[in-house]
This record gives sequence, structure tokens and C-alpha cells, in this order.
Amino acid sequence: MKISKSFKIYIHIIVLSLLSQNLVGAEDFSKNVIIHEKPLIISELKFKDANLQDVDLSNKRGKIMIINFWATWCEPCRKEMPSLEKLSVTLPEINIFAVNTEKPNNIKVDKFFKDIGVKKLKTYYDPELRLVREFRLRGLPTSILIDKEGKEFGKVIGEIDFASDEFVNLLKKYF
Repeated sequence: MKISKSFKIYIHIIVLSLLSQNLVGAEDFSKNVIIHEKPLIISELKFKDANLQDVDLSNKRGKIMIINFWATWCEPCRKEMPSLEKLSVTLPEINIFAVNTEKPNNIKVDKFFKDIGVKKLKTYYDPELRLVREFRLRGLPTSILIDKEGKEFGKVIGEIDFASDEFVNLLKKYF
């Protein structure tokens, strides 16, 4: 009996997820953070800025990046977004892209940011949900962690405190 490649990948992801939770189980954020044993190659990393101009990070290297997928209707997104902004101040050497998964609407997004006190994060969009499919997102918020080589080294599924000491220390391992 031959086992498909995708089935093997799913088994590895499940095993790694379980192992990573057991290794750092004492840390609150660990249940939402998956660190890949080997960074994953990202084939395409394109989305739109607030003016609906193309942003292409496919060949971007040199800095750690966080691509945070969110929506204005998402309550966990509302809770975590201020900590994402705080992280951008704490670690300015990291590029943070807050990618809204809804139909582009700067007025709605500006109101959302104002309501939660976010002033410095820029708005980006994935209007055709290409990245949502590329990263196989299952819910919001989800953040993709990208290393200096432009590869996905981890994923945050669900709400976390990005400004927590544990998460900041995790990121510093990749500098």
C-alpha cells in the first residue's frame, strides 16, 4: 500500500505540533505557535497595499517578517492587534504586514484600527484570497512567521499576545 505525499505531510505536521506543545508546554503562547522543524519554501508572497497597489515579497530577504491575516468582524483579531502594533515598536527590525482578508475598504479598516487604538500598523489586503489558499488558513487570526531567508519558519494560529516576553524571545532566536 502506497501512502500519498500529502498524507505524510499531514502526519508530520500533527506530530510536530504535538511535540512542540510538549516541549514548551509551560508557556502560554505555545499552544497557538507552531515552529517548523525545517523552514518551508514560500512560492509566492503577493498582496495589495491600502491603495490596492501590488506588494511582492516573494524574493524579499534580510529581515524577519510577520504576515498577520485578520478581519474587522473577528473578535480575537480585535484583541490581538494592539499587541502586534506594540511588537512593531519593540522590535522595529521586524517587518509586520497586517493583511485584511475582507473586500478592500479603507474606511472600515481605519475605523476598526481607531476603535482599538492602533495607530502605526499599515493596512494590506488579500482581495482574491490567494495567500489564504497558499497558506491553507483555517481561521482568523493566523500569522505566518518568515525568516531572513524568506522561508516560513512558523505559524501562529489563533490569538496570542505578540508583545509577550516569550514571543519576543522566540523571534530573537531568528535574528
